[in-house]
Amino acid sequence: MIRFSDDKLNEVKQIIARYPDGKQKSAILPVLHLAQTEFGGWLSTETMDYVASVLQLEPIEVYEVATFYSMYNLKPVGKYIFEVCQTGPCMLNGSDEIIQYIYDKLKIRPGETTEDGMFTLKTVECLGACGYAPMMQMGKNYREHLTKEKIDHIIQECQQNLAAKN
Repeated sequence: MIRFSDDKLNEVKQIIARYPDGKQKSAILPVLHLAQTEFGGWLSTETMDYVASVLQLEPIEVYEVATFYSMYNLKPVGKYIFEVCQTGPCMLNGSDEIIQYIYDKLKIRPGETTEDGMFTLKTVECLGACGYAPMMQMGKNYREHLTKEKIDHIIQECQQNLAAKN
């Protein structure tokens, strides 16, 4: 059964307390972030139902938010998520070629994860860094002015980071 740890449940209560009584729905974004972190990096239906119960909402209200934003993962993802911007400026500067190159290198299409569970490729809408196109987000970091060589370097860097942790 899905349940926040006591520490996380206290954090959820603090988040809810930021908002006026009856407005607990306003806490949905940060609580979904906590749930995603707490329950394996993605939001299962069971997890979203649990968040709905904690916030005293209908499950559909949580599903609507979780499916709208690309920052929420609705299925298991890799240790490294390449979120490649595909809007106008990035596309004009080669994001389609970057996406194709990632497919060629890792054999994953947008929405897929490598067999070893290391990389997930996602396409996203504007990340607000049009002057650095083509670009992608990896966790909290932007990778800008992407080229095939930079993608090779990023993949190698991720593999080295994982090897260093093991």
